[in-house]
Amino acid sequence: MGTPEFAVPCLKALIESEDEVVAVVAQPDKPKGRGRKLTPPPTKVLAEEHNILILQPDKIKTQEFLEELNELRPDLICVTAYGKILPKDILELPTHDCINVHASLLPKYRGAAPINWAIVRGEKETGITTMLMDVGMDTGDMLLKQELQIEDQDDAGVLSEKLSNMGGKLLIETINHLKEGKLKPVKQDESQATYAPMLKKSDGEIDWGKPALELWNLIRGMNPWPGTFTSFEGKSLKIFKTQVIEGQGKPGEILESGSGVLRVATGQGALDILELQIEGGKRLDIKSFLSGRKILAGTILGSS
Repeated sequence: MGTPEFAVPCLKALIESEDEVVAVVAQPDKPKGRGRKLTPPPTKVLAEEHNILILQPDKIKTQEFLEELNELRPDLICVTAYGKILPKDILELPTHDCINVHASLLPKYRGAAPINWAIVRGEKETGITTMLMDVGMDTGDMLLKQELQIEDQDDAGVLSEKLSNMGGKLLIETINHLKEGKLKPVKQDESQATYAPMLKKSDGEIDWGKPALELWNLIRGMNPWPGTFTSFEGKSLKIFKTQVIEGQGKPGEILESGSGVLRVATGQGALDILELQIEGGKRLDIKSFLSGRKILAGTILGSS
């Protein structure tokens, strides 16, 4: 059970393993792009390539869907970023539990967006945890963990790819341990639990009064979605990549503009903007952007 690109390495690992994947459960196709064309989720595309049965229920808390799953008689249900909380009836259906692959070192960053929030909050490491599922939000007993350093160049997209590949390998290792009777579930320490709520577009609005380091983490953690933005001359200005630098001024003030440099003051220190996109324009590196647009030093970003 999985939907987005993050779940693909887990499904691929299962397909390539000695076990049989009897079905893939994914969320329904969704409209995408300017034409709003119905687009299948990445796990469905991979399942179709291997002629695997695909189930895409609008609702999973129905007797009809429970009966569909029951007919498959699954030994194990593996869940990776499916996007819905499984009810007790489904959790109790397989012979050998439901195993979840979660992109954090539990009990930290339970919830929908652990990769993004780990970067935003300045973590230096994250990882993958496999766990037995219960009715709570990522509260089940932990099985295996693998750590990964968060590099300075990592944004949420890059880190997601690293963790998804790690997740596929750790899932197979977990299943092998299950077969060998070596799994030793460990209860989560509730006192250490933190949460990673679902992202909203408003989470990406830049508050220039915050320290440069915090904003650098925010910009990395919100890329590629929902992205970070500020306002400039009445238009939205998306910011994709920055660098922390020394500087002082009014928050949001352009300290330097020209020769491939656009330096903005923050509540503490400054940021050099390296990649950005003005509303209605293309995503550009800073040198290309400034070659076609003059921005005066002293201009305040974020003021309407």
